[in-house]
Amino acid sequence: MAIVGEIDLYTAPRLQAEFTRLLQEGATTLVVIDMSGVEFCDSTGMNVLLSALKRLRERGGALEVAGPRPAVRKILQVTGLDSVFTVHETVPEELLTAEPKA
Repeated sequence: MAIVGEIDLYTAPRLQAEFTRLLQEGATTLVVIDMSGVEFCDSTGMNVLLSALKRLRERGGALEVAGPRPAVRKILQVTGLDSVFTVHETVPEELLTAEPKA
């Protein structure tokens, strides 16, 4: 899943709805969030990511963050969430070449 722009009080509900849709469609394993296009993320956005992580873990899955820009990486570090999420510098190569599952 790729996210672009800002994740804040106004846009977080759309992100939450997208996570809900993914879970309803049966996403239960690994979800990698490509955040290379995210310029800003506030605490509301981080709470949406944490909620999604919790829901995936309840189903035996995981949520990982890839390619955060420096501002987002700093938020992850300051809040300690960089130790909660697996954070990749870029989207893992195996995910870029993986065939979508039907």
